[in-house]
Amino acid sequence: MVIMNATDWVIAIALSYFAGSIPFGVLIAKTKGVSIREHGSKNIGATNVGRVLGRNYGLICFFLDVLKGAIPVLVVGYYAELFGKPIDEMSTNAMLLWIGVALSALLGHMYSPWLKFGGGKGVATTFGGMVALWPLLTIPVLIAFVAWLITLKGSKMISLASLVASLALFGDAFVQVFLESTFSHAWPLLAVTGIIASMVFWKHRSNIGRIMCGEEPKVGSTASKTV
Repeated sequence: MVIMNATDWVIAIALSYFAGSIPFGVLIAKTKGVSIREHGSKNIGATNVGRVLGRNYGLICFFLDVLKGAIPVLVVGYYAELFGKPIDEMSTNAMLLWIGVALSALLGHMYSPWLKFGGGKGVATTFGGMVALWPLLTIPVLIAFVAWLITLKGSKMISLASLVASLALFGDAFVQVFLESTFSHAWPLLAVTGIIASMVFWKHRSNIGRIMCGEEPKVGSTASKTV
């Protein structure tokens, strides 16, 4: 196993933050002469890009946002020989630091220095980073994605689907730790999924208010403001 020292981990986490901070939605829209933060929901995420520029551009943005979350995690995981390692064979510190790489990319997307520390809501980047954490969070994230699809189909609200998915992620991680490890050993899994759920709820606080009032626009609505 390659032993990464403290300096290596600091560099990895910092580079992951800057990878996550690349505002692909802004850059894609700029190639079309559009300032994405002045149109639609004014968000830089794939949903707003797709709404303003068209579905294909939205898919490109989604794919790139997923990659900027996944690539740092994969690179560090392979370098440190953590990728594919069972939970009980991975030290708590290594687990925490590897998860920190994924979380750093998410923070970069949500609080990008290139956008005066503004950014998107982080769903695609979270998906990429967490899926790449094999086997720590891959299955919980895929289950959360299924929950997202089911909720979206039933409610037609992307914001509600994102909120449900974040709760499913935390719940599935809790079950995985209960079945495969101990809470004292694998607590970083519960910590990071709890943080992610909290961040998703915070970023969607305005959407939650509209959902409770029955005013949240649905997919296909010209007045849609969700991301």
